[in-house]
Amino acid sequence: MPNYGVPPLVPVRGEGCYVWDADGVRHLDLIAGIAVSSLGHAHPALVEAVSRQVAAIAHTSNLFVNEPEVLLAERLLHLLEAPGRVFLANSGTEANECALKLAIKHGRTTGRRYFVAAENGFHGRTLGALALTGKASIRDQFGPFPIDVRFVPYGDADALKQAVTEDCAAVFLEPTQGEAGVVPPPDGYFTTAREICDATGALLVLDEIQSAIGRTGHWFAHQHDGIVPDVLTLAKGLGGGMPIGACVGLGDAGTIFAKGDHGSTFGGNPVSSAAALAVLTTIERDGLLAHVRTIGERLKQGIAAIGHPLLSGVRGRGLWLAAVLTDGRAADVQAAAQRAGFLVNAVQPDAVRIAPPLVITAEQAGTFVAALPAILAEVAP
Repeated sequence: MPNYGVPPLVPVRGEGCYVWDADGVRHLDLIAGIAVSSLGHAHPALVEAVSRQVAAIAHTSNLFVNEPEVLLAERLLHLLEAPGRVFLANSGTEANECALKLAIKHGRTTGRRYFVAAENGFHGRTLGALALTGKASIRDQFGPFPIDVRFVPYGDADALKQAVTEDCAAVFLEPTQGEAGVVPPPDGYFTTAREICDATGALLVLDEIQSAIGRTGHWFAHQHDGIVPDVLTLAKGLGGGMPIGACVGLGDAGTIFAKGDHGSTFGGNPVSSAAALAVLTTIERDGLLAHVRTIGERLKQGIAAIGHPLLSGVRGRGLWLAAVLTDGRAADVQAAAQRAGFLVNAVQPDAVRIAPPLVITAEQAGTFVAALPAILAEVAP
């Protein structure tokens, strides 16, 4: 099906932060499978964990329990430093579907009728997640939706306060809007959001599909603000390349579901769970959170120092950045970067997303910064 258009590249092999295409050309991977390949490509810890687990047992279904999924759920709650329950799924949109079902049940139990989400937010392509996605171009053609979602401008605390009443079941937000172009919120926005939800009884659901697992220099991006959500959704970087998602209900939100309320045949798959455990262990063992903060700041400062009329600035945190352009030539920059041996992503017409593996070295990041002026000059001489 023509969903993706013509792919610009066919990667056939990867090692560390590099991938080789079908013609044998090497590229520095600054996309990481859309913030998925946390440890880069063919990392020994991931290869060993997946190989060992698939040789033992590859699938159990939800009729039984397997050790890796239990260990993973316990590990996530330990990193969150909060009591809760975990549902393991296969992707980010499935994690958000689970969160939405939790919120719907919470709303029906407490007599709440609607939901609040942010304009330009992105939560997935399945119908429930799409109902919460504030992007008309991908949303409207598949409506109407079975739930009432009211959209507010992202980062506008006053608009959020006006929208969230005691009739609101839940607020769905991203700690930084990823698909909108790596757009961070104003300082204090999530502290205020937590206060609003506490005052009204609405659940605060944070979509950290793209921002978690060390991507911003903390395990979870909401930890920068020192808050705790009611529900947290994870995926992408958690599996390091293996498909996995997680919906974490913290505190009372972890007890909303009863037996039979939700399920997944492949959710909690032992191979994906083993991969996720290897990712978490490696990030902790190798000190990658501090590494992300250091290299991310160097990369950000390096891009910001480039003086070119096409580049207006850089935004983001850790190894989750966007080079912001003065006009809509991001696709041209992406293509020029590929020709120069770098894979970046034109996430918006005026924003180029940079989300490399967390293991990228200072030298590798420096090669991109050094090459970027010529890339921009090729696009806009």
